[in-house]
Amino acid sequence: MNAGDIWAVVPVKETAQAKQRLGNAVPLELKPRLALAMAEDVLAALAAAPALRGIVVVTIDPAVNELAGRYGARVLAEGARGGQTSAVRAAAHALARKGRAAMLTVAGDVPLVTAEEIRVLIEAHDRTPDFLIAPAHDGRGSNAVLCAPPELVALQFGDDSFVPHVEAARRLGLEPKVIRLAGIGLDIDRPRDLAAFLQVPSRTRTRALLEESGIDAQEFISRMLRAP
Repeated sequence: MNAGDIWAVVPVKETAQAKQRLGNAVPLELKPRLALAMAEDVLAALAAAPALRGIVVVTIDPAVNELAGRYGARVLAEGARGGQTSAVRAAAHALARKGRAAMLTVAGDVPLVTAEEIRVLIEAHDRTPDFLIAPAHDGRGSNAVLCAPPELVALQFGDDSFVPHVEAARRLGLEPKVIRLAGIGLDIDRPRDLAAFLQVPSRTRTRALLEESGIDAQEFISRMLRAP
């Protein structure tokens, strides 16, 4: 399989509105910076994965736009205002229109993703049509999806998108490849996700930001474990 025409797609919402479900666990003024740090960790991993042909970031956020440029990613504004589903579908359509072979969409809030995990996904792509999915750690969400061709499945994201995506592929007569990856699997959306992230030693920009901001990892983890 020619892995040379796989394009990564990362949807990133406006950082001013990001990570509201973290609630009071993270100071309000820190949330935009946290979203940007997570997006950078994702882009860094993708940029270090040589098998990708390119990266597309779907956003209208100026800071994310600037960040994308630093990692050689193209920016697409179409669909960015409509949420993750709208953003990914717009990117899939744009890639299909240009005749690209495959799209690998990765959530913008999985800071533990590595270039090695991206390699695992790409190497598992060995046919066309093809559908690969890396679920969230809770088994409900879809944190990375590879579609070949890009518009093979009309992706619909949300808290419970994993099973519907698997079923959608099967309706096409295609058995999906489910690949569970620890880094990609841990999306940071709620306080307990952040606690799980802090339990994993890392040299990510996300962890560095949290530490610089005075968030004590052990205290935060203990507090989340005590929470009802």
